[in-house]
Amino acid sequence: MTTNTAPSMILPRKKHRNLAQGVIELINADIQSGALKPGDKLPTESAIMERHGVSRTVVREAISHLQASGQVETRHGIGTFVLEAAPPNVSLLTETIVTLRDVLAILELRICLETEAASLAAMRRTDAQAAQLGALLELMRRGAEEGGGAVADDVQFHLLIAQSTGNKYFVEILTQLGSAIIPRARVNAAQLGNAEPGLYLERVHREHEDIWRAIARQDAEGARAAMRTHLSNSRERLRQAQEALSSPH
Repeated sequence: MTTNTAPSMILPRKKHRNLAQGVIELINADIQSGALKPGDKLPTESAIMERHGVSRTVVREAISHLQASGQVETRHGIGTFVLEAAPPNVSLLTETIVTLRDVLAILELRICLETEAASLAAMRRTDAQAAQLGALLELMRRGAEEGGGAVADDVQFHLLIAQSTGNKYFVEILTQLGSAIIPRARVNAAQLGNAEPGLYLERVHREHEDIWRAIARQDAEGARAAMRTHLSNSRERLRQAQEALSSPH
C-alpha cells in the first residue's frame, strides 16, 4: 500500500512560519513597549534562539521580515538595530501636485473615487447630514455672491459627502489630499480660461447644488451622474486653461 507523505512535507513549513511570526510579534511588542528603542541593538541570534526556544533559521526569517518592513536594519559584522518609525506620509500625494497636468491627473482620480462616494452618500446619508450639506451649500452661495468662494468651504462640501458614505477610507483619502482636491486651490482656472470669476463660481455652485439635491432625495444614480458631471466639467475647465497657457501669445 502506498502512503501519501504530503502532509509530513507541508506541516513543518507551516509550523516554521508560525514560529517565525511568533518571534516577529514578540520583538514588535518590545519595540511598542519601549523595551527596544530606535538605535538599540537587538539581542544576538543565539540569545533570541534561547529566549524563544526556536532555531537559528526561524530567527533569521523573523529578522528578514522585520528588515523588509523597515523596522530594523542589519549592519554586517556589528548587529541588527531598531530603526526610527517613519512618520505618516500625509503629503505623499500633495507634494507631487505642482503643475496643471498634475491637477488634471488628480481630477481623473477623483472622478473614479467621488462618483461612487456620491452614490453611496445618497443611499446612506442621515437627515442631519443632508441638512448639513444644504446649510454649507447656502454658505457657499453667499460667499460666491460676495465674490469670495472660499476653497475651505468647497473642500468641506466634498468631505461631508465622503463622511455621508459611512466609509472612513473615502474621508481619509480626501483628507490626505486636502485643499489640493479643489483645482482653484492650485491654479486660477477662471483667469486662465478667460472666464469671469463670478460666472465661473456660479457654474460651480449649480453643479454642487445638483449633487446635493440628488443626495437629499436619496437618488444614488442621480448623485453619481451629478458628481461625474461636476468633476468632468472641472477637468474640462482645467484642460482649456492648460491649452491657454501653452498656446503662443
